[in-house]
Amino acid sequence: MTDSQASTTTSAAPGTRIGTNPVAAAPAGVRTAADVVTPEVIAQLTRGVVGSGRTANHSPFTGEKLADLPESTPEDVATAFERARAAQPAWAATSVRARAAVLLRFHDLVLQRQAEVLDLIQLETGKARLHAHEEVLAVAVSARHYGRTATSYLKPKRHTGVVPTLTKVTELRQPRGVIGQIAPWNYPLELSVGDALPAFVAGNAVVMKPDTETALTALWARDLLIEAGLPAEVFQVVLGEGPVVGPEVVSRADYVSFTGSTRTGREVAQGAAARLVGVSLELGGKNPMLVLEDADVEKAAAGAVRACFSSAGQLCISIERLYVHESVADAFLERFAARTKAMRLGNSLAYGSEMGSLVGERQLETVTQHVAEAVEKGATLVAGGVARPDIGPLFYEPTILADVQEPMAVCAQETFGPVVSVYRFTDEDDAVSLANATSYGLNASVWTKDGRRGHRIAARLRAGTVNINEGYAPAYGSAQSPMGGMKDSGLGRRHGSEGILKYTEAQTVAQQRLIPLAPSFGMDDEKYAALMSFGLKAMKAFRLR
Repeated sequence: MTDSQASTTTSAAPGTRIGTNPVAAAPAGVRTAADVVTPEVIAQLTRGVVGSGRTANHSPFTGEKLADLPESTPEDVATAFERARAAQPAWAATSVRARAAVLLRFHDLVLQRQAEVLDLIQLETGKARLHAHEEVLAVAVSARHYGRTATSYLKPKRHTGVVPTLTKVTELRQPRGVIGQIAPWNYPLELSVGDALPAFVAGNAVVMKPDTETALTALWARDLLIEAGLPAEVFQVVLGEGPVVGPEVVSRADYVSFTGSTRTGREVAQGAAARLVGVSLELGGKNPMLVLEDADVEKAAAGAVRACFSSAGQLCISIERLYVHESVADAFLERFAARTKAMRLGNSLAYGSEMGSLVGERQLETVTQHVAEAVEKGATLVAGGVARPDIGPLFYEPTILADVQEPMAVCAQETFGPVVSVYRFTDEDDAVSLANATSYGLNASVWTKDGRRGHRIAARLRAGTVNINEGYAPAYGSAQSPMGGMKDSGLGRRHGSEGILKYTEAQTVAQQRLIPLAPSFGMDDEKYAALMSFGLKAMKAFRLR
């Protein structure tokens, strides 16, 4: 977005449908971008960026420039990796307990100074403050979890050797080295530093490429981690266009962590595979929500608002397909539409609005096209369906569509905006089949008063996370459990043991004691083979693993 795109339309053109969602009033004395993004703040946050060029980011609320930023060339990326590699061995030599203590101090600082980063997240993404706060919560949960559990995840583990007592086996976890991380714009705190925390506590250095438009949030997190005790050189940041800087990060990393589109994820995976380095990928989703006939309709309608419109639908795990049992569909849709139409939109740096802005022109264009095409081909507009330039250049009302069917783009393609399609079903098996009828498999939601039934259906859904009686937060926020996608929604997992062990190399150290694994004490080959065969049978009989 350029400065020329910053102007807003304050009144609709003749014949244009006017939006109905109310606008949240801005509190008196609310901060502005000029109050938050000062020259001193920019200088403080960008001092660690390796960049010899210049670029800038902008606020979706107004389209205006927020900050001039360093831009990294391929040579700058190489320099960042050199610095990270030089610093990583000393960091890896630090005890796990000391590294974990950095995360716990970071946890406290994030909560103490959350107002700072909430302002930045809102200014860079355009989201409502409560949705920005979800990122603060997620990062604090991750910092606490790995700060408390890293020693357990990473400690040496004893295993039974090939010959019990005579073969002593230990599994060690070695850091991979320098992690290359490519983070997206939609959750600039959680999907940047949130993914980096387990990499750091595992003993790695990180070279991160956040999206330029949301770079200040990631840089704030870096500054806070350094304050918490992380060596500055261990955390390098590079900025620039994805097609330029991204491949350079992939070409130098010992492991790649990527969150973004499925199309770009395939390119990242191919680049990493050519170098035989591992990747974790969280990619797109077209996530379903099932409302069964025994669901609490009022609670399901309220939950659907959260599930579909948090962060203006710009959330990989938000709901875009809503399947409702025929017997409760009318009651549900009436309540859901009423709640959606009542959502307060706003652009102030304060709590009170229920939905913010889209992040860029491309997102607004996709949302507009998906809705217009669906309506043109026969879909029914239940709520929303209109831009709100009276609030900001990229605002679009939360939108509900009914009577959606193929080949409408909104039926199968990821919209990644505040748009949900509602479908009716009469048979549970059909609902499950419809929910699974997508190339994606990231998140799903099931609403029912019968917990056992909910778990039974959840096990049939091909999604990495399934939430019962909520949209996405319980599964994502439970940091001990893995989170990630099936099918075209990605590879690998964040959170839990997989979220930290992926940043390590497993190393087996086996010590043979007393006798060798070879004929000895005068045995010939045949007697040795017979003895070993007898030993294997005995181990099975004694149920040794």
